[in-house]
Amino acid sequence: MLRGALIEYGMNLLGPIPNVVVFQFNPEQLARSFTIAPPATASASGERRSVETGQTAAPPKESFTLTAHFSAADDLGKGGAVAVIPRAFGIAPQLAALEKMVIPPVTPGGLIGAAIDAVASAVSPPAQATRTVPREQLPRILFIWGVTRVLPVRVQSLRITEQKFDFLLNPVQAQVELGLEVVNDAPAEDRVAAGALGYSNMVKDTQATLNLAKAVELVVEMIPF
Repeated sequence: MLRGALIEYGMNLLGPIPNVVVFQFNPEQLARSFTIAPPATASASGERRSVETGQTAAPPKESFTLTAHFSAADDLGKGGAVAVIPRAFGIAPQLAALEKMVIPPVTPGGLIGAAIDAVASAVSPPAQATRTVPREQLPRILFIWGVTRVLPVRVQSLRITEQKFDFLLNPVQAQVELGLEVVNDAPAEDRVAAGALGYSNMVKDTQATLNLAKAVELVVEMIPF
């Protein structure tokens, strides 16, 4: 059986892959929601511009919520080399990999920027900021759920409930609640996100066409001759 997965990737390449989490047990439910943009937007001057009926200010945002379960019991039961990591750390490596997907990677540039800010604050009182200077980039994630859904996502929420522990207090069982949002506004140079989104949309269009063929068949069957 296929398993769902979260894969962190670089700007343009899937390799080398720095972080992968495969669901040990596929979640039993996958809740999907669409947030529709309001039919009016505000201009820079504060005036509201009307949008014609049937139009929207922006594409709808799709999000997922799911609950995954992890347990060290299976690997511990196999013994041998497979059980080495869970014996030493339980399921902490899987949980750590998930946490890395919501924390911007620490880069030398980010550390230098933080040091400069600290020195500047010590020398003079901080002035009111006139603009925001981004220093960190959130990890880029692919959510893979079967062969028909490969989507670029952002991890919007992550709740980990550690349920059982070994004698070293390593977690050996946990429940993880994830909130994911599909990325529709990835940078143009992010070819992985664009390709994954285009592929998933193509599959969805194909499925909708197949449904149309089925609907036509049912309508024809209902017409008395």
